[in-house]
Amino acid sequence: MKDYDTGQIRNIALVGHQDTGKTTLAEAMLFAAGAIDRMGRVEDGHSTMDTSPEEHERKISIQSSLAFCEHNNHKINLIDTPGYEDFVGEVLAPLDVVESAMMVVRADGGVEVGTEKVWTYLREKNLPTCFCINRMDKENADFDSVIKEMQEHFGRKVLPLQIPIGRGESFKGVVELLGKRAYEFSTDGEGKTTAVDIPAELADKVDTWRRELFEAAAENDETLMEKYLESDSLTDAEAIQGLAAGVLAGDLYPVVCVSAEKNMGAAGILDSIVNLMPSPEQLPKKDAEGAELKADPAGAAAAKIFKNVSESHVGDMLFVRVYRGTLAGGHDIYNSTRNTGDRLGQLFYLRGKHRTETAQIAAGDMGAAVKLKNAHVGDTLCDKNGQVTLPPTEYPKPSIFSAISAAAKGDEDKIGTGLNRLKEEDPTFDVRVDAEVNQTLISGQGELHLEILVGRLKTRYGVNVVLSKPRIPYKETIKKAAQAQGKYKKQTGGRGQYGDVWLKLERLTRGEQFEFVNAIVGGVVPGKFVPAVEKGVVATMAGGVLAGYPVVDVKVTLYDGSYHNVDSSEQAFKVAGSMAFKKAAADAKTVLLEPILNVEVKVPEEFMGDVMGDLSGRRGKIQGMEPAGPFTVVKCQVPLAELYRYSTHLRSMTQGRGTHKREFSHYEEVPHENALKIIAEAEKEKGHD
Repeated sequence: MKDYDTGQIRNIALVGHQDTGKTTLAEAMLFAAGAIDRMGRVEDGHSTMDTSPEEHERKISIQSSLAFCEHNNHKINLIDTPGYEDFVGEVLAPLDVVESAMMVVRADGGVEVGTEKVWTYLREKNLPTCFCINRMDKENADFDSVIKEMQEHFGRKVLPLQIPIGRGESFKGVVELLGKRAYEFSTDGEGKTTAVDIPAELADKVDTWRRELFEAAAENDETLMEKYLESDSLTDAEAIQGLAAGVLAGDLYPVVCVSAEKNMGAAGILDSIVNLMPSPEQLPKKDAEGAELKADPAGAAAAKIFKNVSESHVGDMLFVRVYRGTLAGGHDIYNSTRNTGDRLGQLFYLRGKHRTETAQIAAGDMGAAVKLKNAHVGDTLCDKNGQVTLPPTEYPKPSIFSAISAAAKGDEDKIGTGLNRLKEEDPTFDVRVDAEVNQTLISGQGELHLEILVGRLKTRYGVNVVLSKPRIPYKETIKKAAQAQGKYKKQTGGRGQYGDVWLKLERLTRGEQFEFVNAIVGGVVPGKFVPAVEKGVVATMAGGVLAGYPVVDVKVTLYDGSYHNVDSSEQAFKVAGSMAFKKAAADAKTVLLEPILNVEVKVPEEFMGDVMGDLSGRRGKIQGMEPAGPFTVVKCQVPLAELYRYSTHLRSMTQGRGTHKREFSHYEEVPHENALKIIAEAEKEKGHD
């Protein structure tokens, strides 16, 4: 493969709703560019971009995949991304390392939930964007309707570059608006084109859209505007110049149309990417401090790791995007994220699962590195003498939680190793051990996300697991002051046991946890035994007095007692302290506390009634609402106990358009009826034990 200047490189991500044909489109583009000698099919598990066993089995994309091709003396790096929301991390990371995105929309589906969500990401990142209307050969394909719908959602900046000839089964070609040329595609899947006359019935439509394109091109360049106003015309080269400027500025979103499955139109898409989408030179990256990194291959190296694929025979294969300088195999590199040195081993250009070894990867380009010792997704690799740190990708917090345990005894270590490896590969997945509830908890973006990861545990690490509902970390506290005596007296044949204390329990402000006060006067309890009393109290508080949950926010005062010169011991006073605490707690009106979360639910207006009613049914307290474009954000506080699998329920209730995020707020008393059920369940479990 030849070397390309930075200006000859295009990095573009294919994004959109699930089942729009992104992977098949990538396949068609690679075939049209001559990068592969035949088109594989997703349904057969032979596509270039779907590389994992899970993808072959489920016939969907689960992870992002990178492939390069060459077209018109340019190198195009394509990143195919999943459409399922559960794998949003595989969309967000690629969007941080490309200069443009192609939103794939179904000709027979139009703007869908995933389209709207990805559009939000694209606009947040100000990423130059074009659209591809795919599946033009399908029965209900309607190009005009989809264009109208996209303009309603995304503005009049959405403009077609092509007009389809035919629709549905009769789709056979396109009219290129800039060149005012018409082509028909071969029906053998080879992607060949034949020049034809523009159909008479399309002439007016072609002239109308062509005029809008020229006006859009002229608006982005003063010189072109002057010429257009004078002559009412632009050359194709001038129009391309103006349109490219509009795309770069975010003032234009061009649209092409294809049938990827039948390989109709892929070559035209490659032309549009080369002509209209920006190069790395035109969109330089900024580092974490806001300084611009010039895409200069001769500069000090700066690259970001944006993906990790673990392969049994290779190890960790780290996808890298080089922003400045050049990564060279066999050379030292510095990991500024972790402040460690490393040495680059083999470097590769990727085409799905196929690798082409290369001596170096230069600024603007991307590829993969292997055998880096301490590098992870999100890390910055750079020259030690030109240190820089690139900003991390911002991922959504987990929205679904589950407890995980080994199906067979002895597999706990395997589970721990496997979960930590999966966490390194997938930043949207989390695992932690919750000591409060004595469970290992995993969390992710949805049920399918966790299902896939559990499957990888089995296939990679040979361990079966059981998922269960996480326990709620309830706590106990008192509502009023109380006092009681704890007297432990035990006489045996030899030395006895004697400890006698009086404790007073008082409420503390929520969150103050615990305070122990020694108020003994006159040595009625010797000082050496006071710590033992506190230990007895603390141990009892940890085990709870009502339902086995920790007691919190209590002030305990030791104010009286007695001892025996011979029989008193630390153990006796520890037991006495425990006895006194239990007795006093029984009189102090002990209650259960539950964790309350701050929850923000983002939903379209038409689902507000259902969502609000559902939140009320979950004992939610609405704190306020605020608009967010076509959505409304509901701010509320909801008990954690009411949020199990809420993300799945919310998606179902809002046709997949609702999302939520949560964070801990405070503890609050459990309503009496709920508390009785929790206490009864605790007693039942205790009986089983």
